[in-house]
Amino acid sequence: MEYDGILLGMGNPLLDISAVVDQDFLNKYEIKPNNAILAEDKHLPMYDEMAAKPTVEYIAGGATQNSIRVAQWMLPFPGATSYMGSVGKDKFGEEMKKNAQDAGVNVHYYEDETAPTGTCAVCVLDGERSLVANLSAANCYKVDHLKRPENWALVEKAKFYYIAGFFLTVSPESIQLVAEHAAANNKIFSMNLSAPFICEFFRDPQEKALPYMDFVFGNETEARTFSKVHGWETDNVEEIALKISQWPKASGTHKRITVITQGADPVVIAEDGKVKLFPVIPLPKEKLVDTNGAGDAFVGGFLSQLVQEKPIAECVRAGCYASNVIIQRSGCTYPEKPDFA
Repeated sequence: MEYDGILLGMGNPLLDISAVVDQDFLNKYEIKPNNAILAEDKHLPMYDEMAAKPTVEYIAGGATQNSIRVAQWMLPFPGATSYMGSVGKDKFGEEMKKNAQDAGVNVHYYEDETAPTGTCAVCVLDGERSLVANLSAANCYKVDHLKRPENWALVEKAKFYYIAGFFLTVSPESIQLVAEHAAANNKIFSMNLSAPFICEFFRDPQEKALPYMDFVFGNETEARTFSKVHGWETDNVEEIALKISQWPKASGTHKRITVITQGADPVVIAEDGKVKLFPVIPLPKEKLVDTNGAGDAFVGGFLSQLVQEKPIAECVRAGCYASNVIIQRSGCTYPEKPDFA
């Protein structure tokens, strides 16, 4: 099988500004623990405040980019992954490009002339992360960039696609184009619920993309929000996963599989009208550094096996392995080589 460019991701490339904060800091900026939101004006001073902290770290991030980098790390084939998104023409953009290329990902960024590269404040308290994204240039992605021959060639070459729900706020048109290509060519298209606010405030574009999704990823909070928004009147994650998997599909070639992570609780897989639970690798509290990138890493590990056509149980095992590695390190970073057997 030809693995060159087999997996394509599209999303918001962001530079993570990660620092350990206290409860007062979260209260000051009205931030809930373990959440992900878009920055409002009231949040803008926090970036400088975090940059001044002694524990601050700058890490290439953005949900989809994290997943694609992890998938590439787990794959024994160089150049198996590609990624598109928008950065600014600046130092952060250059640094991110170098970081992604060093990770073996073939990045085709759109470089915006007017806005700086997007940043994401990663506020870490007791190992739990809360994210506040200031999209800036990431918000400027245009479908015209996707349609350029050298970029559309990446779409043509790929057989698997992954896009985090966050990209619904930027370019639903680009998502639709890739989704329709996948359905027309019997390829695998997957997305992530990504955050409660996506399910609440971007319901229309999410519902438009949903029939094309062969895999839907998410965590328990996002699943419950999705259920609430759709009036399902259930908080039971297994039930919700099942209902998402049974949502009508644009193409009957592939059945839909829902994959919901629940932190330290088992991973929920819904397919063919059945639910299976897979335990995660237990980690003693003292080994937890931060949960930033845990969900992204799970998806990356999962996709690394999916593109090799391994069974779902193996995909879950790889996802659990990758997220276990990432939560023992700061941000979505990993050692030089995986030891996934």
